Formats: sequence, structure tokens, C-alpha cells
Amino acid sequence: MPTVAPLDIEGHVVSTHFLGDIPVFAAASGAIHRLDGGEKVTEANAGLLTCVKDTANQTLLTGGEDGRVLRIAHDGTITELAHVPRKWITVVAPGPQGAVAYAYAKSTFVRLADGTTREFAEERTVEAVDFAPKGLRIAVARYNGVTLHWVGTSGAPVDLDWKGAHTGVTFSPDGRFVVTTMQESALHGWKLDGKASETRHMRMTGYPAKVKSLSWSPKGKWLASSGAPAAIVWPFSGKDGPMGKAPLELGTRSNILVTQVAFHPAEEVLAIGFIDGMILAVRIADGKEALLRRPGRGAITSLAWSSTGKLLAFGSEAGDCGVVDITG
Repeated sequence: MPTVAPLDIEGHVVSTHFLGDIPVFAAASGAIHRLDGGEKVTEANAGLLTCVKDTANQTLLTGGEDGRVLRIAHDGTITELAHVPRKWITVVAPGPQGAVAYAYAKSTFVRLADGTTREFAEERTVEAVDFAPKGLRIAVARYNGVTLHWVGTSGAPVDLDWKGAHTGVTFSPDGRFVVTTMQESALHGWKLDGKASETRHMRMTGYPAKVKSLSWSPKGKWLASSGAPAAIVWPFSGKDGPMGKAPLELGTRSNILVTQVAFHPAEEVLAIGFIDGMILAVRIADGKEALLRRPGRGAITSLAWSSTGKLLAFGSEAGDCGVVDITG
């Protein structure tokens, strides 16, 4: 598998994405490197803390130590969406209809396409935010659980409680489940498609390390996770999700942790990045493995597929990045 246009970026790579066909690599320094007819660099936040992709319009959303929330286009054009002096913006999330969420301290702010902003306060620090796949609804991860808010209405929030620190949150693609990563090396989930009094809990435990990467399969049948010496892939095709079912373990390597997972955009194929810089692709159906990259200098910190699924971009904590052509 040839690596196309390898890059050596100074410092830790926070995230990797494709904007259209252009691979972009966001460094902790705040520099956004893109391979667009050669390497081009956009200086974004002074100290980048988070960078996510807004698939609706193929842009990046970033937050940083400078208190700025930025939208960055594929050509490097920067639009400032918010500026909160002396606050670190560690959480940003893209939503439908041009909405963007960002958070600091105990509040989440949702900026709508017309520029108006709504604030949603919690009793504890906001750790992560995700938008539901349908409707303007957010899930906010916090200590002891998740709060669900409707953005466009004044309806009462819904509390999904579970003791412990919840550090990340994701809706399933069909909106039936909410899953969090936890400080205690576990996942926790809630089944939403019932009455509030019937919300069902899902405990997903047994990880030797904290789960820092999650990825849903294209149709939401599987949820892949890092944090073990294999990608742990939970089944979500049944009405009760993974309750009572064992996960798949893909790409098992003795005592070498998986640090990143990323499902192919169209097929049930999972890219798996390891703490030693190695990358595998594994097919769900039969567990067949393909080596995409041999071990490198640092742990894989980000993986991203192109929209066609022919290219896979990667970044590491040591700054060595690249793009693998899986058709080669």
C-alpha cells in the first residue's frame, strides 16, 4: 500500500480530515496543513484544542486556547463564529441547518445559521457535545451522565444519568441510542426509543485503557472503539443494541493498544490505528486483514477516509502524516 505525499508536521496532530478530495491535517500548534497541489498551511487558533469536520458543507470547525471558534474552508479561508476571551474551547460540534455547538465551563452554546446563539447550562462541566441525526437536538456529556436538549423549543431537558465522568458522546446514525466514553475505561449507552421512564442502560466494559476513538459503521449496525489490543466492535443491529451480546475483536495484536478506529464510508471495513503507528484495515464479514502502514514514530491520533473510500489519511502524535491509496 503506497503512502501518497507523506508529511512531517512539527508536533502532535490533533485530527485529520478530507474536505472534498483535499486531505487536511490539524496540528496542536494551530497550523492547518492541506495537500492541495502541494502543501499549504493556514494558521488558525493560537493553540488548537479541537478540530472536527462539518460534512454538510465540507469545512472544518476548530476551537482553541485563544477562545475562538473558527470555520475553515477547503481553500483555507477562515470565518470566526465566536470569540470568548480567556476561555479554552475544547468542544465544538457541527449540526444540521448550519448550526454549530461549542462549550466551555458549564455551558453549551448553539449558534444558528442566522447568527443567533442559545445557551444551555449544566450543573457540571461540559465534556462533549453531539447533535442528533434528525432534528435540532443535542446530547451534552457531563459528570454523572448526559443531558438532551431541544435547541429550537423551550421543552424540558432530558437527563440520562449514570454515575462517573463521561468524556465523550455520540448518537447512533438512526438516533435510537446515545453512547458515551467514560473516564473509567468503559462505554455507557442509553436506548432512547421508548418512554423516558423506560430508558434502558447499556454497559460496555472490560477495556484495559480509556476509549478515545469511536466510529459507527455506515448504516449504524456496528460501533467500533479503541482502548484495547484489538478494535472492540459492538453490535447495534438488534432492537436492544449490544445488550447481552459479545463484541467482535478485530485486528488483535498482543499488548499493542488500538488508539484510533474509522469505518469506511460505504462498506463494513474498519481502519485501525495502533499506539506504535501501525494501521490495519479489517473486513467485518470475515475478519480479513490488510496492512496499510507499518509501525512509525508515534501513536496514530487520527484517521479519515475520503468520500469515495479509496484514500485513508492518518496523523500521529509525532507529526508523521500521510495518505494511503488503498486501491494501489
